[in-house]
Amino acid sequence: MTLDPSVLARIQFAFTVSFHIIFPTMSIGLASFLAVIEALWLKTKNPTYLQIYRFWLNIFAMGFGIGVVTGIVLSFEFGLGFARFAQTAGPAIGPLIGLEVLTAFFLEAGFLGIMLFGFNRVGPKLHFVATCMVAVGTLLSASWILSANSWMQTPAGVAIHDGQLTVVNWRHVLMNPSWPYRLPHMLTAAYLTASFMVAGVGAWYLLRGKHQEFARRTVALGTAFATVLIAGQVFIGDIVYGTMLKYQPSKMQAAEGFWEKQSQSPAPYYWFIVPDQKDQRNRFALATPYLGSIWLTHSLKGRVEGLKNTPRELQPRMVLVFYAFRIMYCLAMLMFAMGVASLWLRFRGALFNSRWFLWMLVFMSPSGIIATLAGWYVAETGRQPWVIFGILKTVDAVSPVPSQALLSTLIAFVCVLCHLHNCLRDLYIPDYSPRACGSSCLRRSVWFYKERIPALRARQSETIGG
Repeated sequence: MTLDPSVLARIQFAFTVSFHIIFPTMSIGLASFLAVIEALWLKTKNPTYLQIYRFWLNIFAMGFGIGVVTGIVLSFEFGLGFARFAQTAGPAIGPLIGLEVLTAFFLEAGFLGIMLFGFNRVGPKLHFVATCMVAVGTLLSASWILSANSWMQTPAGVAIHDGQLTVVNWRHVLMNPSWPYRLPHMLTAAYLTASFMVAGVGAWYLLRGKHQEFARRTVALGTAFATVLIAGQVFIGDIVYGTMLKYQPSKMQAAEGFWEKQSQSPAPYYWFIVPDQKDQRNRFALATPYLGSIWLTHSLKGRVEGLKNTPRELQPRMVLVFYAFRIMYCLAMLMFAMGVASLWLRFRGALFNSRWFLWMLVFMSPSGIIATLAGWYVAETGRQPWVIFGILKTVDAVSPVPSQALLSTLIAFVCVLCHLHNCLRDLYIPDYSPRACGSSCLRRSVWFYKERIPALRARQSETIGG
């Protein structure tokens, strides 16, 4: 069997970037959350805020470190797996990545040590400044990375002369058409991720009857932030949808599950489909009548354009885009419902006593991460077959590397990152008992599981208990 190097390169990058994005998303949200918590502690001198800060600082530090390490892997993959992309896009993307290092990374590196280890070595106000600088650094980092990725989605400010890409307007490269909307969309997603994580952990402690004051504060803060943020995210998401419909109509056509050049009027809204890419039709569809026209065209009888408006060879895979979009959309609706429920329970004075709501918060703890991953899958799979939309196809961007080399490194990445995931899961999920490992490599890690992690968990529990 012959393995396609372009497919292997894409699978490898998809796997590593999916693992990586979890941690920057957490770090961006938690950095700003920690800045707010430390500000509340400085203002009120309430020791509970200090306990919350120290608890989440440990998790932030772990996520930040893993995010940096896995991000370096992605930089190498650009050159090793997608050398032709790096050669073509380098004049535009290279300086953006370099500026991210010179501004955001250096800012974070300069103040992270004070934030993590300087609590008893510098004054409270200086420590707060360090926390704020780290939070600003995460925002700058997200801005540069989103600028580079948005340029790949909606390239601008460049010209092609003799097959070579040249930058003609740096302002248009940086502030390309989709960046002003995709950046707040991503930042809000990161803040929502942190909000539901914080609220979920607090809900777990309330359900177990432990650390009640700590738990009440985190549930109150997490749900308050989430309620405000999800209301704004609904409007931001609608703007992003309209922007991408203008510049990448095939992506949004695939996301909505329509094939015909013009849908029926009124258009339904599809919740479940079995798409047939070959025959350009849906073999089965479960839909709500009228909702497609109302939601997508803001009218009762509007028509929706389908994927047949795009030539077959330039169409994304509908099944991937459609279900990634549905996961993101449905989770956003659940978040919105949780925000409304939290307001109602807060008004009734039952926010901390409603067990059904607390259990829902626990189950919704990873919802921000899942929704962010689904959103990125929509962005990246919906752009196919282009890696730089309208300029360079993905199949033409892959390095001339043998399939065996790509397969071996893919297997190595899967093994290493899955083992790292198991270590993190055992550290942060309570009452988890690792199963016996079969391989000698994993058996050598039993010491870490049985000795180090219980000690770290005990230290974390002491932090909460004061």
